[in-house]
Amino acid sequence: MSLFEPPLPRLVLASRSPRRKELLERLGLTIDVVATEVDESGRPGEAPEAYVLRLAEEKARSVARGIRGDAPTFVLGADTAVVVEGRVLGKPSDAEDAKRMLRLLSERTHDVLTGYAILALPPSGPHGESALAAGVVRTEVEFKRLDEGEIVAYVATGEPLDKAGAYAIQGVGGFMVRQIHGSHSNVIGLPLCETVEALRRLGALRRHADR
Repeated sequence: MSLFEPPLPRLVLASRSPRRKELLERLGLTIDVVATEVDESGRPGEAPEAYVLRLAEEKARSVARGIRGDAPTFVLGADTAVVVEGRVLGKPSDAEDAKRMLRLLSERTHDVLTGYAILALPPSGPHGESALAAGVVRTEVEFKRLDEGEIVAYVATGEPLDKAGAYAIQGVGGFMVRQIHGSHSNVIGLPLCETVEALRRLGALRRHADR
């Protein structure tokens, strides 16, 4: 059962992330996934907040350009980054890079930033784009002290190799997290509270109580 009144919108996720899709489906939403490729290189002097917001918007716009349909469509792009002392940690290039990242995160607090961008497209398609809702959510994550054996064992699971910052809080990597301040779903890859509120502002969702 959905939290929201029908008819539910067509919601297109501009991301391959199964975690983002699962988070949205838990709310009873039906998600179409359309993968897209954008250049994720940072720009000189670009702040981490600006970086994740730019990539979220680029992903949403890239997918929106190919959409045509008879009903309003909402395209969601998102990008998550782990940030330590102003440095963005992306996905590790290999196991050794994952170990390096985990050593850096050990016994310290870092930020997880997720940029999200939602485009509201009328039935005619992207040329009549009607609205954009976007933002950045920050969560502070504190790691316990990791010894080398824990780092090696965790990397050997394979879990860190396709995750920003080389860990997954919702998976085995949860054992490293002492505490968080802020949105838990944001660390997984999508701030649900802010995303749902943005969809409601755009008219995509109505709660059963919204009469």
